[in-house]
Amino acid sequence: MIYLDNSATTRLDDHVLEAMLPWMQGDFGNASSVYALGRKARVAVENAREEVAHLIGAHPAELIFTSGGTESNNTVLKSAVHESALARRIAIGATEHHAILHPTEDLNRTGTEIFHVPVDEQGFVRLSEIANLKQEGLLISIMYANNETGAIQPLSAIREALPDALLHTDAVQSFGKIPFDVQALKLDFATLSAHKIHGPKGVGALFIRKGIDFKAHQQGGAQERNRRAGTEPVALIIGFQAAARAAVKEMETRTATMLARTQLLRSLLEASVPNIRLNTPLQNSLPNIVNISFPDAEALDGEAILQSMDIHGIAVSNGSACVSGSLQPSHVLVAMGRTDAEAKAAVRFSVSKDTTESEIRSAVEALSDIVTAMRS
Repeated sequence: MIYLDNSATTRLDDHVLEAMLPWMQGDFGNASSVYALGRKARVAVENAREEVAHLIGAHPAELIFTSGGTESNNTVLKSAVHESALARRIAIGATEHHAILHPTEDLNRTGTEIFHVPVDEQGFVRLSEIANLKQEGLLISIMYANNETGAIQPLSAIREALPDALLHTDAVQSFGKIPFDVQALKLDFATLSAHKIHGPKGVGALFIRKGIDFKAHQQGGAQERNRRAGTEPVALIIGFQAAARAAVKEMETRTATMLARTQLLRSLLEASVPNIRLNTPLQNSLPNIVNISFPDAEALDGEAILQSMDIHGIAVSNGSACVSGSLQPSHVLVAMGRTDAEAKAAVRFSVSKDTTESEIRSAVEALSDIVTAMRS
């Protein structure tokens, strides 16, 4: 299998698994227990909190562990409106992940005003639209980098345009791939996840700026400073810590490797597959994503492209959800002005630090053969 869908998830690194195993076996205590086994787990959790917080420029008290990006996003949106009454209106980018789109749809049904900020043809939010938003009672949620195209959003410019609004970013795709500092970006909330950086699935984190009166929407125990009830998954948290440490420490070398692979991928695609459109911006985009589509998409079957690539042993995606077995047009590409047909037949390649040149060449050769056969 040639795996080129690293934006969906990444392989767990060996050193991460090794760090986790002791906490699954001998050191299995509940971090809320007062005896020695529990205290040891508590120390490990707090050490992980301190290190992950440091990696993003936060204070440990500003970080809570969650089950991942979806929970963190839901927590910010729903707690800010219902439990904490921090916001009465929410603005989101038109190309946000469904973990933002769907909760805001739900909030809209219960009376919260939701504004969708349009994007340009490269997928960047239109700052002129943001500048016109009324800031009072506003929470704006803009993902740092898009999961389908890799476009990096101008968070600093957004903060400058809205100095008095609450600002949240979904940094799941960007953390560990590009520098990320919550203080430099002047964020109020940020969402992180482990499994996009070769960590385990089922664990993430939520940054909540100190001083915000933020109340949980999940009740039960007093874990995570009363902001997220539930027994802490110690092994997963330790795995997150190990993956985050390595991702930040090795960011420069990983980025160089991934960028070399995506640059090769772009050049081979343009040389081998006629009439394609590159949806990933050349500038201000993640180093690991290349998204393409086909202007003559009416002649192509998007689902068949993915299935044919799979038959060739190559895992790619088109970045959109599969509903009841029917591939849906990418809402991201539609928001960027692509037709439904083109958005449905798009292909997203996402590499990792482990992707090889030969894998890139094999993937492009396979795609070229598949598209040529379909067009014939």
